[in-house]
Amino acid sequence: MKKMILATAVMAAFAGSYAQAEDNKPDHEVSFNASIVSDYRYRGISQTRLDPALQGGADYTHNPTGLYAGTWLSTIKWIKDAGGDGNIEWDIYGGKRGEITKDVSYDVGALTYVYPSNGLNPSANTTELYGQVGFGPGYVKYSHSVTNLFGFADSKNSGYLDIGANVEVAQGLTLNLHAGRQRVRGPSSAASYNDWKVGLTKDFGIVTGSAALIGTTLTVPGPDGENLGKNGLVVSVGKTF
Repeated sequence: MKKMILATAVMAAFAGSYAQAEDNKPDHEVSFNASIVSDYRYRGISQTRLDPALQGGADYTHNPTGLYAGTWLSTIKWIKDAGGDGNIEWDIYGGKRGEITKDVSYDVGALTYVYPSNGLNPSANTTELYGQVGFGPGYVKYSHSVTNLFGFADSKNSGYLDIGANVEVAQGLTLNLHAGRQRVRGPSSAASYNDWKVGLTKDFGIVTGSAALIGTTLTVPGPDGENLGKNGLVVSVGKTF
């Protein structure tokens, strides 16, 4: 799973393969992605102090079984703002996706967010289990933390509900809609909040571009006094190859 987050880049896939399946679909698919985003928002909150970020990753899919694994990285600033060290987020994930019936899909897996040498106590490193059911262009997804959540003490078993849709409104143009609810367990439960996104993604062939309005119900003061959860426009350009 890549973060839903909030970078909003939805990229057109051009994947390499190692073997060809009987239905003319490759057994093994490997793809790489890279993007630049004006502000890395995760669950509505800026991870980069409202500044741009560089992002990239790689994905492997075994099409006959639906099993997949991948990794993704982004530049960040919030770890240092929280008193720690490090400026990279490294995600490692794997799972299984497939179809339940026609137009009804599923995706289940695990995702670990690693912040190398973050130095925070509790550590910012977080692992979540997730499950998603898709209905045509719409989906409902739930992520459940099996560790403390991003450095919040005693926050194991926090959860995030994500409801959205990606609707093709014209050839190569997709409307992206999202509403989310982050529930934080433990002594930091007051940090629970809602977030939302309305955006458009356009496939230009060479690259994919996106623009989205993103906001939250939470005020997150940054080091310069700006609210890192404020409503804002995020744009990105990316490529998958």
